[in-house]
Amino acid sequence: MPDTKWTIKAQEFVNCNCAYGCPCQFDALPTHGHCQAVAGMEIEKGFHGATRLDGLKFVGIFRWPGPIHEGKGEAAVVIDVRATPQQREALLRILTGQDTEPGATVFQVFSTTLEKLHEPIFAPIEFEVDVDARKGRLVVAGVTEGHGQPIVNPVTGAEHRARIDIPDGFEYTIAEVGRGWTQTQRPIKFSLADSYAQFAHIHLCQSGIVR
Repeated sequence: MPDTKWTIKAQEFVNCNCAYGCPCQFDALPTHGHCQAVAGMEIEKGFHGATRLDGLKFVGIFRWPGPIHEGKGEAAVVIDVRATPQQREALLRILTGQDTEPGATVFQVFSTTLEKLHEPIFAPIEFEVDVDARKGRLVVAGVTEGHGQPIVNPVTGAEHRARIDIPDGFEYTIAEVGRGWTQTQRPIKFSLADSYAQFAHIHLCQSGIVR
């Protein structure tokens, strides 16, 4: 067991380059053979040891040349500029998979697939998400800007609702599926348009999903 215990209860908005549904969620190969993604989270309640993390936001920007499990990825982390030095250190330890059981969280799993981790960015993060409505907005000036919305039925124009349920996952239990648009400027540059987005309530600790 890790020496330092931690927990975060948060909401997330994620946009990647896969088609709606994202084959990666089903242990299948990514739609276009590679992965590019931006994930934003806002912590409702959380701690790392004695350090509280309530109200803080963070962003992950990722790129892999092939399927995630084949590695060779690169990532960048943006930490809420409001975080104290202790909170910055705590979040970076969580997000880089430290103080976590192997395979227990999405952060730890992703950390094993990266060959390059850029220097962390500390900046103001604009983040809004309504999980049930499948809507989100994420802006870090000069770094990334994106938004998400529901999938629309191509015949009727009505909002289409679909969910992914992963009982034994390492990120969420249920995610609402939508679509998103994202532009990143630095340190990893790419563009996503009308591609997979997920909106979920997150409750993780050093041992995985809190059930």
